[in-house]
Amino acid sequence: MTLTPRAKFADLMTVTMSPPEAASAATAQLGDLPNWRLDDLYTAPTAPEVQRDLEAAAAAAARIKETCQGKLATMAADRAILAKAVKSYEDLADVLGRLGSYAGLLYAADQSDPTIAKFYGDVSEKLTAIWTDLIFFELELNQIDDAVLDKALTHPDLAHYKPWFEDLRKEKPYQLSEDIERLFTEKGQTGRSAWTRHFNETMSALRFDVEGEDEPLALEPTLNLMSDSDRARRQAGSEALAKVFKDNVRVFTLITNTLAKDKEISDRWRGFKDVADSRHLSNRVEAPVVDALVQSVREAYPRLSHRYYAMKAKWLGLDKLAHWDRNAPLPDRPERVISWPEAREMVLSAYGGFAPEMAEIADRFFENNWIDAPVRPGKAPGAFSAATVPSAHPYVLMNYLGKPRCVMTLAHELGHGVHQWLARDQGPLLAPTPLTLAETASVFGEMLTFRKLLADTTDPKERKAMMAGKVEDMLNTVVRQIAFYTFERKVHEARRSGELTSDQINAIWMEVQAESLGPAIEFKDGYEVFWTYVPHFIHSPFYVYAYAFGDCLVNSLYGLYQEAHPGFVEKYFDMLKAGGSKHHSEMLAPFGLDARDPQFWKKGLKVIEGMIDELEAMDRAA
Repeated sequence: MTLTPRAKFADLMTVTMSPPEAASAATAQLGDLPNWRLDDLYTAPTAPEVQRDLEAAAAAAARIKETCQGKLATMAADRAILAKAVKSYEDLADVLGRLGSYAGLLYAADQSDPTIAKFYGDVSEKLTAIWTDLIFFELELNQIDDAVLDKALTHPDLAHYKPWFEDLRKEKPYQLSEDIERLFTEKGQTGRSAWTRHFNETMSALRFDVEGEDEPLALEPTLNLMSDSDRARRQAGSEALAKVFKDNVRVFTLITNTLAKDKEISDRWRGFKDVADSRHLSNRVEAPVVDALVQSVREAYPRLSHRYYAMKAKWLGLDKLAHWDRNAPLPDRPERVISWPEAREMVLSAYGGFAPEMAEIADRFFENNWIDAPVRPGKAPGAFSAATVPSAHPYVLMNYLGKPRCVMTLAHELGHGVHQWLARDQGPLLAPTPLTLAETASVFGEMLTFRKLLADTTDPKERKAMMAGKVEDMLNTVVRQIAFYTFERKVHEARRSGELTSDQINAIWMEVQAESLGPAIEFKDGYEVFWTYVPHFIHSPFYVYAYAFGDCLVNSLYGLYQEAHPGFVEKYFDMLKAGGSKHHSEMLAPFGLDARDPQFWKKGLKVIEGMIDELEAMDRAA
């Protein structure tokens, strides 16, 4: 949750969209689940250090403004003075990031508490006000003559920041005047940020009357019913979700229309042509690379999701899968609850088998209560790892229910945490990793854990169930996320011609779902409104393709690891430590990989296809 000048409040968290976990488990069977301890940031919202740091940050921002505004181009001639100014700017980013992280984590842990919501809102406003006063800084840096800047960056104290300056230069064509940038930033608090908060608090407050349940459920446990072994419970959960989403679809339609229009206004003023260009820029990835990924995945739908779900329908004894059967466990799959201590051992053992250092870093999250695991009312659904700031450490939030997918989620988020920990030495301006590479360690951690568990499993039915579960996770990460990206593109493109009705958005959703999931899935009444609950569409438009990017990338990397690629572990750690200081092409070059080559993506997709081949072979052998 590093609050950098470019991140501010739109992309505070590295968020993972984990597949829905299975049905709820008895708390006693899970063991003691940790609640995170945020004392390493601040001890309480009322702690005097919070007000102290807010005041100190405001004073530091005033000094930077007084010292530097209108003078940065001149200061560049004296490299030492420019280096001092950039260091002051970076130090302020760390303080503001600490404040923003603390407020954001408190709010994620309980979005229903009005006192916490007020604290989060107040801190957000104050931090926005401070950054607004510093908008000039990056704008003026981009006005420095290229030759002058190139010479300045040879100074030892500035050389470290060269990648940051290069990224700034990429933004130059899309930057506006200082007054307009200030207006955009200040209005963001009553615009995008306010609508995002409205979505969060609305979703957090929803309760679902599920047939057979003693009391209404929150979103997370209701979604978890979609992975229950009892088909009637899956259907009941899906119908409860559909009813509440339908009852609130006008609200979510308004939020979607408003935010899509807000983005169109911003894109138009900045000169972005394509609806996703701003995301590509922030991801430091070229549009043709993303286009190659999307095209490769969509072409593979018949060989991946269509084929797999047809197999699964047969396994479940059905002609077709209802949409609520998509994440159902296989028949005869062992349904045991995995306690928290067991999950910890599984992940750390898998990490340690790859590299002891990786397990040692991950273990700190358990030992120091950097994880918040229980399901509770008001808590944000899903899971994420928040990097916070380099002067502190990452935190992981998840909703642990004791199922195998929960273990995979834990492995995923700890991968993020390890990545964020290793990159922290780059400092506040260079530690944040573009989303396209931010999923690398998380998906790799999942793969390590899966392969370790599979190797330790001898029962054929359990092995088949594990293999199927991994394929489904990969389909959810690749096929599902590219379908989400396609849906977003269609919605944002259509919104440029006028406001969309709920029925129009529903129709786009159903068109994309049918294409991606295939003829073996039957969409029952109510599924047309399931777009409403996906938080990425609201928090971070076009974020989702980063998951497919990361999964295909990791498939290629893991293949090299299995082939004993020379120096793989050392190269892998170097990649994680680089944070955001290198372009994806530089990161992948030591491994001989190139994301610009369509064959790169096809190689990653072949891994999923090969696992489906294995499942078909298991069927033939049975």
